[in-house]
Amino acid sequence: MQLNKNIQARFNPVIDHVKNTYNSVYATGAAVIVIHKDEIVAERYWGTQSSRPEAREVQEDTQFHVASVRKSYIGFAVAYAVHHGYIDSIDGEVTKYIADLEEEVFRGTTIRHLLTHTHGLTELEGKVIREFLPGESWAYRQVNINLLTQIVKVTTGQTVAELLKEKVFRPLSLNESDWYTEIQPKLAEVIDPSGQPKQIPTNSTKGDQINMFTSARDLAYWGYLHLKRGYIDNKQVIPKEVIQLSTSLISPSTIDKDLPQHGFLWFVKDLPASKTELGVLVPRGSYQILGFTGVAVLVIPEHEIVAVRMVNSYGSPENHDFLADIRSFGDSVMKSLQEG
Repeated sequence: MQLNKNIQARFNPVIDHVKNTYNSVYATGAAVIVIHKDEIVAERYWGTQSSRPEAREVQEDTQFHVASVRKSYIGFAVAYAVHHGYIDSIDGEVTKYIADLEEEVFRGTTIRHLLTHTHGLTELEGKVIREFLPGESWAYRQVNINLLTQIVKVTTGQTVAELLKEKVFRPLSLNESDWYTEIQPKLAEVIDPSGQPKQIPTNSTKGDQINMFTSARDLAYWGYLHLKRGYIDNKQVIPKEVIQLSTSLISPSTIDKDLPQHGFLWFVKDLPASKTELGVLVPRGSYQILGFTGVAVLVIPEHEIVAVRMVNSYGSPENHDFLADIRSFGDSVMKSLQEG
Protein backbone atom coordinates (compact mmCIF):
# COMPACT_ATOMS: atom_id res chain seq x y z
CA MET A 1 0.00 0.00 0.00
CA GLN A 2 1.32 3.42 -0.91
CA LEU A 3 -0.32 6.85 -1.11
CA ASN A 4 0.79 9.97 -2.94
CA LYS A 5 2.14 12.90 -0.95
CA ASN A 6 0.56 16.33 -1.17
CA ILE A 7 2.00 18.19 1.81
CA GLN A 8 -0.31 21.02 2.88
CA ALA A 9 0.67 23.90 5.18
CA ARG A 10 -2.78 24.03 6.76
CA PHE A 11 -1.88 20.88 8.73
CA ASN A 12 1.17 22.55 10.31
CA PRO A 13 -0.76 23.02 13.60
CA VAL A 14 -0.92 19.22 13.91
CA ILE A 15 2.83 19.01 13.34
CA ASP A 16 3.38 21.74 15.94
CA HIS A 17 1.15 19.93 18.42
CA VAL A 18 3.09 16.67 18.12
CA LYS A 19 6.40 18.52 18.37
CA ASN A 20 5.17 20.18 21.57
CA THR A 21 4.16 16.79 23.02
CA TYR A 22 7.55 15.37 22.06
CA ASN A 23 9.27 18.23 23.92
CA SER A 24 7.02 17.79 26.98
CA VAL A 25 7.64 14.10 27.73
CA TYR A 26 10.66 11.80 28.08
CA ALA A 27 11.06 11.09 24.37
CA THR A 28 14.17 11.25 22.22
CA GLY A 29 12.20 10.94 18.98
CA ALA A 30 8.81 11.48 17.41
CA ALA A 31 6.90 11.40 14.14
CA VAL A 32 3.59 12.54 12.69
CA ILE A 33 1.64 11.60 9.57
CA VAL A 34 -1.75 12.87 8.42
CA ILE A 35 -3.73 11.30 5.57
CA HIS A 36 -6.59 13.29 4.06
CA LYS A 37 -8.71 12.20 1.12
CA ASP A 38 -6.28 9.47 0.02
CA GLU A 39 -3.14 11.62 0.20
CA ILE A 40 -0.41 12.12 2.78
CA VAL A 41 -0.83 15.80 3.64
CA ALA A 42 1.55 16.08 6.62
CA GLU A 43 4.67 14.15 7.60
CA ARG A 44 7.53 15.00 9.95
CA TYR A 45 10.24 13.21 11.95
CA TRP A 46 12.32 14.40 14.90
CA GLY A 47 15.21 13.26 17.04
CA THR A 48 16.80 9.87 17.51
CA GLN A 49 15.63 6.32 18.25
CA SER A 50 17.34 6.23 21.64
CA SER A 51 19.33 8.23 24.17
CA ARG A 52 22.34 6.00 23.53
CA PRO A 53 25.42 7.62 21.96
CA GLU A 54 25.29 7.63 18.15
CA ALA A 55 21.65 6.54 18.14
CA ARG A 56 20.04 6.29 14.72
CA GLU A 57 17.94 9.27 13.63
CA VAL A 58 14.18 8.79 13.51
CA GLN A 59 13.12 8.35 9.88
CA GLU A 60 10.42 6.83 7.71
CA ASP A 61 11.26 3.23 8.59
CA THR A 62 11.75 3.78 12.34
CA GLN A 63 9.43 1.49 14.28
CA PHE A 64 8.02 2.75 17.59
CA HIS A 65 6.78 0.70 20.55
CA VAL A 66 3.01 1.19 20.26
CA ALA A 67 2.00 -0.07 23.75
CA SER A 68 -1.83 -0.20 23.99
CA VAL A 69 -2.28 0.75 20.34
CA ARG A 70 -1.63 -2.97 19.77
CA LYS A 71 -5.12 -3.55 21.17
CA SER A 72 -6.66 -2.27 17.94
CA TYR A 73 -4.94 -5.20 16.19
CA ILE A 74 -6.27 -7.63 18.80
CA GLY A 75 -9.73 -6.11 18.34
CA PHE A 76 -9.41 -6.69 14.60
CA ALA A 77 -8.52 -10.35 15.19
CA VAL A 78 -11.60 -10.80 17.38
CA ALA A 79 -13.81 -9.07 14.78
CA TYR A 80 -12.37 -11.36 12.11
CA ALA A 81 -13.22 -14.38 14.28
CA VAL A 82 -16.77 -13.14 14.83
CA HIS A 83 -17.37 -12.35 11.15
CA HIS A 84 -16.17 -15.78 10.04
CA GLY A 85 -18.18 -17.63 12.67
CA TYR A 86 -15.31 -18.79 14.86
CA ILE A 87 -16.95 -16.83 17.67
CA ASP A 88 -20.74 -17.18 17.78
CA SER A 89 -21.49 -13.89 19.50
CA ILE A 90 -19.69 -11.23 21.52
CA ASP A 91 -22.39 -11.80 24.14
CA GLY A 92 -21.19 -15.35 24.69
CA GLU A 93 -19.56 -15.93 28.05
CA VAL A 94 -15.79 -16.17 28.22
CA THR A 95 -16.01 -19.55 29.98
CA LYS A 96 -17.49 -21.01 26.80
CA TYR A 97 -14.16 -20.50 25.03
CA ILE A 98 -11.61 -20.98 27.82
CA ALA A 99 -12.41 -24.08 29.82
CA ASP A 100 -10.17 -23.79 32.89
CA LEU A 101 -11.46 -20.46 34.22
CA GLU A 102 -12.86 -20.22 37.73
CA GLU A 103 -16.64 -20.18 37.25
CA GLU A 104 -17.41 -18.10 40.32
CA VAL A 105 -15.03 -15.31 39.29
CA PHE A 106 -15.85 -15.24 35.57
CA ARG A 107 -19.61 -15.86 35.72
CA GLY A 108 -21.51 -13.40 33.52
CA THR A 109 -18.38 -12.03 31.82
CA THR A 110 -18.81 -11.86 28.04
CA ILE A 111 -16.53 -11.07 25.13
CA ARG A 112 -18.35 -7.72 24.85
CA HIS A 113 -17.24 -6.91 28.39
CA LEU A 114 -13.63 -7.81 27.52
CA LEU A 115 -13.65 -5.65 24.38
CA THR A 116 -15.04 -2.60 26.19
CA HIS A 117 -13.05 -2.75 29.46
CA THR A 118 -16.28 -3.33 31.40
CA HIS A 119 -15.44 -6.89 32.53
CA GLY A 120 -14.68 -5.98 36.14
CA LEU A 121 -11.68 -8.31 36.45
CA THR A 122 -8.23 -7.53 37.78
CA GLU A 123 -5.15 -9.41 38.97
CA LEU A 124 -3.82 -9.61 42.51
CA GLU A 125 -0.63 -11.55 43.20
CA GLY A 126 -1.04 -13.50 39.96
CA LYS A 127 -4.65 -14.44 40.64
CA VAL A 128 -7.66 -13.06 38.74
CA ILE A 129 -10.24 -11.55 41.08
CA ARG A 130 -13.45 -9.59 40.61
CA GLU A 131 -13.27 -5.81 40.98
CA PHE A 132 -16.88 -5.04 40.02
CA LEU A 133 -19.76 -6.83 38.32
CA PRO A 134 -19.63 -7.26 34.52
CA GLY A 135 -21.07 -4.22 32.75
CA GLU A 136 -21.28 -2.19 35.97
CA SER A 137 -18.33 0.15 35.36
CA TRP A 138 -15.11 0.63 33.35
CA ALA A 139 -11.47 -0.04 34.22
CA TYR A 140 -8.34 -0.28 32.07
CA ARG A 141 -6.66 -3.57 32.97
CA GLN A 142 -4.55 -6.26 31.28
CA VAL A 143 -6.70 -9.28 32.17
CA ASN A 144 -9.13 -8.81 29.29
CA ILE A 145 -6.35 -8.54 26.71
CA ASN A 146 -4.76 -11.77 27.90
CA LEU A 147 -8.14 -13.51 27.62
CA LEU A 148 -8.91 -12.11 24.17
CA THR A 149 -5.60 -13.29 22.70
CA GLN A 150 -6.32 -16.76 24.09
CA ILE A 151 -9.83 -16.73 22.61
CA VAL A 152 -8.46 -15.78 19.18
CA LYS A 153 -6.04 -18.73 19.30
CA VAL A 154 -8.63 -21.21 20.59
CA THR A 155 -11.28 -20.26 18.03
CA THR A 156 -9.26 -19.55 14.86
CA GLY A 157 -6.28 -21.82 15.44
CA GLN A 158 -3.99 -18.84 14.81
CA THR A 159 -2.23 -16.45 17.13
CA VAL A 160 -3.02 -12.74 16.81
CA ALA A 161 0.34 -12.23 15.09
CA GLU A 162 -0.21 -15.07 12.62
CA LEU A 163 -3.68 -13.82 11.72
CA LEU A 164 -2.57 -10.20 11.23
CA LYS A 165 0.43 -11.18 9.14
CA GLU A 166 -1.62 -13.46 6.89
CA LYS A 167 -4.67 -11.24 6.45
CA VAL A 168 -3.23 -7.72 6.64
CA PHE A 169 0.52 -7.20 6.82
CA ARG A 170 1.63 -9.38 3.91
CA PRO A 171 -1.25 -8.56 1.51
CA LEU A 172 -0.77 -4.82 2.08
CA SER A 173 3.05 -4.92 2.34
CA LEU A 174 3.03 -3.51 5.86
CA ASN A 175 6.58 -4.68 6.40
CA GLU A 176 7.33 -2.37 9.34
CA SER A 177 4.90 -3.89 11.84
CA ASP A 178 5.86 -6.83 14.05
CA TRP A 179 6.36 -8.22 17.56
CA TYR A 180 9.95 -8.36 18.84
CA THR A 181 11.72 -9.99 21.78
CA GLU A 182 14.94 -7.99 21.42
CA ILE A 183 15.96 -4.58 20.13
CA GLN A 184 16.66 -4.25 16.40
CA PRO A 185 18.47 -1.47 14.46
CA LYS A 186 15.27 0.22 13.26
CA LEU A 187 13.38 0.06 16.57
CA ALA A 188 12.98 3.16 18.73
CA GLU A 189 13.70 2.33 22.35
CA VAL A 190 11.24 3.50 25.00
CA ILE A 191 12.78 6.21 27.21
CA ASP A 192 12.12 6.22 30.96
CA PRO A 193 11.97 9.28 33.29
CA SER A 194 15.73 9.10 33.91
CA GLY A 195 16.37 9.53 30.20
CA GLN A 196 17.58 5.96 29.78
CA PRO A 197 16.19 3.21 27.52
CA LYS A 198 13.51 1.20 29.32
CA GLN A 199 13.76 -2.57 29.06
CA ILE A 200 10.30 -4.09 28.64
CA PRO A 201 10.71 -7.85 29.12
CA THR A 202 8.90 -10.05 26.62
CA ASN A 203 9.47 -13.56 25.32
CA SER A 204 6.70 -14.05 22.75
CA THR A 205 6.14 -13.03 19.15
CA LYS A 206 2.56 -14.35 19.10
CA GLY A 207 0.89 -10.96 19.53
CA ASP A 208 -0.03 -11.71 23.14
CA GLN A 209 2.52 -9.45 24.84
CA ILE A 210 3.35 -5.75 24.97
CA ASN A 211 6.11 -5.83 22.35
CA MET A 212 4.56 -4.60 19.13
CA PHE A 213 6.47 -2.03 17.08
CA THR A 214 5.37 -0.26 13.92
CA SER A 215 6.45 2.71 11.82
CA ALA A 216 4.47 5.93 11.52
CA ARG A 217 3.57 5.15 7.93
CA ASP A 218 2.49 1.56 8.68
CA LEU A 219 0.30 2.80 11.53
CA ALA A 220 -1.16 5.48 9.27
CA TYR A 221 -1.94 2.81 6.68
CA TRP A 222 -3.52 0.68 9.42
CA GLY A 223 -5.82 3.60 10.18
CA TYR A 224 -6.39 4.13 6.46
CA LEU A 225 -7.40 0.46 6.04
CA HIS A 226 -10.12 1.11 8.61
CA LEU A 227 -11.13 4.41 7.05
CA LYS A 228 -11.61 2.67 3.68
CA ARG A 229 -13.40 -0.27 5.36
CA GLY A 230 -10.94 -2.76 3.94
CA TYR A 231 -11.17 -1.55 0.33
CA ILE A 232 -7.62 -0.82 -0.88
CA ASP A 233 -6.24 -0.41 -4.41
CA ASN A 234 -9.61 -1.24 -5.99
CA LYS A 235 -9.86 -4.48 -4.04
CA GLN A 236 -11.77 -5.60 -0.94
CA VAL A 237 -8.73 -6.85 0.97
CA ILE A 238 -10.64 -7.22 4.24
CA PRO A 239 -14.42 -7.80 4.46
CA LYS A 240 -15.98 -4.44 5.25
CA GLU A 241 -18.05 -6.13 7.96
CA VAL A 242 -14.86 -6.86 9.93
CA ILE A 243 -13.98 -3.16 9.98
CA GLN A 244 -17.55 -2.16 10.79
CA LEU A 245 -17.57 -4.56 13.72
CA SER A 246 -14.21 -3.29 14.97
CA THR A 247 -15.19 0.37 14.98
CA SER A 248 -18.89 0.36 15.88
CA LEU A 249 -19.97 1.30 19.40
CA ILE A 250 -20.59 -1.85 21.48
CA SER A 251 -20.20 -0.62 25.08
CA PRO A 252 -22.93 -1.92 27.39
CA SER A 253 -25.79 0.53 27.94
CA THR A 254 -25.51 -0.20 31.67
CA ILE A 255 -22.36 1.88 32.27
CA ASP A 256 -22.22 5.57 33.22
CA LYS A 257 -22.50 7.76 30.11
CA ASP A 258 -19.38 9.75 31.06
CA LEU A 259 -17.17 6.65 30.88
CA PRO A 260 -15.16 5.90 27.71
CA GLN A 261 -17.09 4.27 24.87
CA HIS A 262 -15.66 1.46 22.76
CA GLY A 263 -15.78 -0.59 19.64
CA PHE A 264 -13.55 -3.69 19.55
CA LEU A 265 -11.05 -2.03 21.93
CA TRP A 266 -11.00 1.21 19.88
CA PHE A 267 -12.18 4.31 21.76
CA VAL A 268 -15.25 5.47 19.81
CA LYS A 269 -16.77 8.96 19.77
CA ASP A 270 -20.52 8.85 20.35
CA LEU A 271 -22.38 11.00 22.85
CA PRO A 272 -20.38 13.56 24.89
CA ALA A 273 -18.47 11.82 27.70
CA SER A 274 -16.26 13.59 30.23
CA LYS A 275 -13.75 10.73 30.39
CA THR A 276 -13.31 10.19 26.66
CA GLU A 277 -9.86 10.58 25.12
CA LEU A 278 -11.25 12.03 21.88
CA GLY A 279 -11.25 15.81 21.44
CA VAL A 280 -14.31 18.01 21.81
CA LEU A 281 -14.15 19.07 18.15
CA VAL A 282 -13.75 15.51 16.87
CA PRO A 283 -17.10 14.45 15.35
CA ARG A 284 -19.29 11.54 16.30
CA GLY A 285 -18.34 8.29 14.55
CA SER A 286 -14.60 8.91 14.89
CA TYR A 287 -12.35 6.44 16.70
CA GLN A 288 -8.90 6.46 18.23
CA ILE A 289 -6.49 4.45 20.32
CA LEU A 290 -3.61 5.68 22.49
CA GLY A 291 -0.59 3.91 23.95
CA PHE A 292 1.34 4.55 27.18
CA THR A 293 4.38 5.46 25.07
CA GLY A 294 2.48 8.39 23.51
CA VAL A 295 1.71 6.67 20.21
CA ALA A 296 -1.80 7.33 18.87
CA VAL A 297 -3.89 6.84 15.75
CA LEU A 298 -7.09 8.79 15.10
CA VAL A 299 -9.58 8.06 12.31
CA ILE A 300 -12.25 10.62 11.38
CA PRO A 301 -14.47 9.04 8.70
CA GLU A 302 -16.67 12.13 8.30
CA HIS A 303 -13.68 14.07 6.96
CA GLU A 304 -11.75 11.15 5.38
CA ILE A 305 -8.79 11.70 7.65
CA VAL A 306 -6.26 9.61 9.57
CA ALA A 307 -3.79 11.21 11.98
CA VAL A 308 -0.89 9.39 13.62
CA ARG A 309 1.64 10.51 16.17
CA MET A 310 4.62 8.48 17.36
CA VAL A 311 6.60 9.18 20.56
CA ASN A 312 9.03 6.94 22.47
CA SER A 313 8.28 8.04 26.03
CA TYR A 314 7.60 5.71 28.97
CA GLY A 315 4.57 7.57 30.26
CA SER A 316 4.76 11.30 30.93
CA PRO A 317 5.86 13.71 33.68
CA GLU A 318 3.48 14.41 36.56
CA ASN A 319 2.78 17.92 35.28
CA HIS A 320 1.82 16.64 31.82
CA ASP A 321 -1.92 16.08 31.42
CA PHE A 322 -1.93 13.18 28.97
CA LEU A 323 -5.72 13.21 28.61
CA ALA A 324 -5.84 16.92 27.76
CA ASP A 325 -2.90 16.40 25.40
CA ILE A 326 -4.48 13.56 23.41
CA ARG A 327 -7.79 15.41 23.20
CA SER A 328 -6.06 18.52 21.87
CA PHE A 329 -4.23 16.36 19.31
CA GLY A 330 -7.58 15.47 17.76
CA ASP A 331 -8.81 19.04 18.09
CA SER A 332 -5.69 20.31 16.28
CA VAL A 333 -6.60 18.04 13.36
CA MET A 334 -10.14 19.41 13.29
CA LYS A 335 -8.96 23.04 13.50
CA SER A 336 -6.62 22.44 10.55
CA LEU A 337 -9.58 21.18 8.54
CA GLN A 338 -11.89 23.99 9.59
CA GLU A 339 -9.39 26.79 9.05
CA GLY A 340 -7.83 25.44 5.86
